[in-house]
Amino acid sequence: MYEDTWYSFVPEITARKSHASNQGHGHRRKESLLQQPNDVGTIPDTVVPLPHVYEDVENSNDPPEPSILRRASSCSDFYRLVQQELPNDGREARKKGGKWNRGWEALDLPDSLSEPEDQESTSLASYDEQLLDASQQEYLLYRDQLTLTERHLDGLIDDANATLKLLTSLSSSFQSVETQTSTFQAQCEDLLREQRRLEMLADEVGTDLYYYDYLDIASRRLNAPGASRLVDDDPFGEMIENIDACIVFMEKHETYRDRDAYLARYNALLVKALHLLEHGYKTRLEKVSADISRQITATKSESARHALAYGRFQEMMLDSYGLIPNVRRVLRRAYDYYGKRVESCTNFDTYANTVKNTLYTHFTIRDRDMKLMTQADIEEFRKEVKSLSAETASRNFIKQSFERVYNEESLFLRLFDIEPMWNTSPESVFQSIKTINTTIAHPGNLLPIMTTLQPTLQANSLQTTCNLVGWLTNEYFGTEMDDEESPFFTKCKQYTSQLLVHHLWPITDAAFEAEVTKSITKGVAQDSSLKIGPVVGGVASSNAYPLVKEAIKLLAMYEHCMPKERTTKNSAIVFKIVRESIQVLQRAESRMKYLKNGTDADLFMVKNLLIIKNELVSLEIGDIRNQATSMQHFSHIWDTLSPQNWVGFFSNIISGSLWSRGTPSVTAKTLTVEDMNEQLDELLRQSIYAFTQRWGTLMNDSRNRKTGVKPIAKVEMDLESVLQTAFSNQPEVIGKLKEAIEQHAQAQNDVKDNKSGTRRY
Repeated sequence: MYEDTWYSFVPEITARKSHASNQGHGHRRKESLLQQPNDVGTIPDTVVPLPHVYEDVENSNDPPEPSILRRASSCSDFYRLVQQELPNDGREARKKGGKWNRGWEALDLPDSLSEPEDQESTSLASYDEQLLDASQQEYLLYRDQLTLTERHLDGLIDDANATLKLLTSLSSSFQSVETQTSTFQAQCEDLLREQRRLEMLADEVGTDLYYYDYLDIASRRLNAPGASRLVDDDPFGEMIENIDACIVFMEKHETYRDRDAYLARYNALLVKALHLLEHGYKTRLEKVSADISRQITATKSESARHALAYGRFQEMMLDSYGLIPNVRRVLRRAYDYYGKRVESCTNFDTYANTVKNTLYTHFTIRDRDMKLMTQADIEEFRKEVKSLSAETASRNFIKQSFERVYNEESLFLRLFDIEPMWNTSPESVFQSIKTINTTIAHPGNLLPIMTTLQPTLQANSLQTTCNLVGWLTNEYFGTEMDDEESPFFTKCKQYTSQLLVHHLWPITDAAFEAEVTKSITKGVAQDSSLKIGPVVGGVASSNAYPLVKEAIKLLAMYEHCMPKERTTKNSAIVFKIVRESIQVLQRAESRMKYLKNGTDADLFMVKNLLIIKNELVSLEIGDIRNQATSMQHFSHIWDTLSPQNWVGFFSNIISGSLWSRGTPSVTAKTLTVEDMNEQLDELLRQSIYAFTQRWGTLMNDSRNRKTGVKPIAKVEMDLESVLQTAFSNQPEVIGKLKEAIEQHAQAQNDVKDNKSGTRRY
């Protein structure tokens, strides 16, 4: 805030008294300003310093020590500060007297004796004034600058005040003007709103008038001579869109004048325009087809035919100015890219009819052009059937057909900008082209492939059909692709799904049904096979009934060629195989009881039913999960027939009905698709119950030494022999059956004791 020179100012003293340099360091008093110059002052020899009084600094020729001076707050302070800091020159400073002293000094009369003293006093006063002026020289400059700054700031304040007054005046004026013009502003806003309303009304009237005026424009263009040539121009597609917009407008405004008449005329114009487009595409297609078919017939090269049928044909069809773009615009009005219906299309039926006719024309003409190549593929297939095998020839023919279908779909996509994805909706493009029957296979109809394969498959064994179906499923769905699938492979998966679901699976099911009827239902088994032979090679099914073996074979074949989704739940073929097998076993059981050939009929049923159940479980058929290999079927049944639960089960049965098997509550005819597994288990329980009950009764009679009954040792030996013959490789089954027989015997004894009133402990 202050400069350094303010704190370092030391005034230069030029006049010093000569006697001051010779004085000592004792305390000295300055000469009095009132002392007469003629009087001689006496200085005592000994100078006694006064205590606690600071002496002035001794005069010397050396420069003063640098020090920071305290800023003077006023002129009096500055004067006192200078006296303290300056070296003492032997003169006492002039003291300012008080008001009382100054008054007396003013009354002093000058005389001749006081002239020297006055001169000395005047000289000292001049020095003081000079010293004061020298010390205040820089401060005076600052004072002048501050004065100028103050004047300038005062001027700025005055200007700011004047400006504020002016702005206040302007604000008051603006408020006054705003108050005066509020009514005018409200009137202007009303006028603007009215203007906008009139503009909207004018636009609406103009728009509505356009929908009426366009009728004459479209009528003149479509009824003019040579209107068929318009389909090859871009404005034709815009005209169809405009007519469609006019129809939508008329349908929305039912109260408009002459709405019905205009709507009918617009519908007629739309039908006519679409008919012209359909006819134009057909004309163009026939023209290109004639040229392409002629060239295909003239060449013998397979690659040249392929290039002409697809590459050259596509190039010639797209070589038009506006026909193909107009066809695409019409198709996309009704369908999206994947062939699904566009819900916002109000005239869908009209567009769908035109699209269907156009696609029908396309595929029928393509069928005519590709007929020569199709015949060549069929002849090659028949040659391979004779030279190789039916299975190999069928595989090659399916691959070749998939390639043809993929090329046709690629051409279809380039021409119509629609990919006919599989869809069950009757309003989709896929369903529209599905009904188009041709000799060539196309994306919507793979029936020609099956028409060629079916006679060959029917002429061969069922195993050939199963192998072909299994190969086709594994070829495109069984392996996981490490890399990204190619477009062709993706399409082949779609074709495989269609071919399997709509053609191969139904044919395979029909073949299995015929085989079941032939080998099981109408199968012939000799009476010599109505017995339980020993297990061969440790295979549980080796001693099964021959017709049951055939059923197991058919189950394995069907599971091998079909995916799990078709075999594990509610499969009609599996159900028929099981039901026919049970019926065969029941007939065999009745025959065994009639012949009395020495084979236990109940054990025969248990053995064969367990084999069927075991096969169903091992193949994961019927939503049954795998368990232990040897007991996977039996433990599932034994959960219900557990010996620990038999005592309570028997106690609820009235005496007399416990030992009689009676008529089975479940037979093969009562089996349904929904409860096939449960009722099969019930039949197995009934057979196990009959077997264990009969042997339990025999064991009790033997222990009680009933007349005509073998000894207990002989009975146990016979039981062991029977069980070992039937289940030699399944000791768990033997153990469970023996345990059940013992439980039966114990339950019979308990019932007998209860009837006689005696309880044995």
